[in-house]
Amino acid sequence: MSTYGHDTIVPFKESVESKKKQVENMFDKIAFRYDFLNRFLSAGIDVSWRRKAIKELKDLQPQNILDVATGTGDFAITSYKILNPANITGIDISDGMLELGRKKVKKLGLSNKIQLLNGDSEAILFGDKSFDAVTVAFGVRNFENLEKGLNEIYRVLKPGGKLVILEFSKPTAPVIKSLYKLYMKFITPKIGKLISKNNEAYKYLNDSVQQFPEKETFTNILKKLKYRNSFYKTLSLGICTIYCGEK
Repeated sequence: MSTYGHDTIVPFKESVESKKKQVENMFDKIAFRYDFLNRFLSAGIDVSWRRKAIKELKDLQPQNILDVATGTGDFAITSYKILNPANITGIDISDGMLELGRKKVKKLGLSNKIQLLNGDSEAILFGDKSFDAVTVAFGVRNFENLEKGLNEIYRVLKPGGKLVILEFSKPTAPVIKSLYKLYMKFITPKIGKLISKNNEAYKYLNDSVQQFPEKETFTNILKKLKYRNSFYKTLSLGICTIYCGEK
């Protein structure tokens, strides 16, 4: 199974713990400010990114959806509002994020429709062919082994089921690219440290984005792992990308 540059990028370089454990600890630490920082750092554009990604599932009308790396449940909640499926299950390795997500789900009266569980994207605790669709928003960069996680998702998808991934990417237009690099390398970590008291998390964000196999490289990985009709769509001048593949 192939490995990729971002597989080895970790939040805490001095730690001897696995990437998976470091990511779990990192999100537990920043959970209390995660949603606020997402809105703040993206100027609210992340909300429209999520909606556009979820609309890739409208024609499929999935009734049973798995949201991998669900975090505080934003993608799962937005998916329910747009698609109105029978059930959405979100999994994440961070109990701190899940706790906040469950509070949001309960407040919205959706506890009978959305369940958020502690779960590992690379060892999904559901049987083969369990879900009509699987979504991942800003989570595949955090997989310890990208291909292993994508293979697990393929396993739990029903034939004809669809994977939709939303992930940060690097813009290619020269001026935008330069501004983006400046923002991600210097401004984002400083704001992250100021608001969440955690500099490592937002430095890790930039480092992992820089190493992520994006666009055609990523869709080729999906094809290699037997996903059909794989494609991508860039958003906001290439700052974010939607990836889709079918089983």
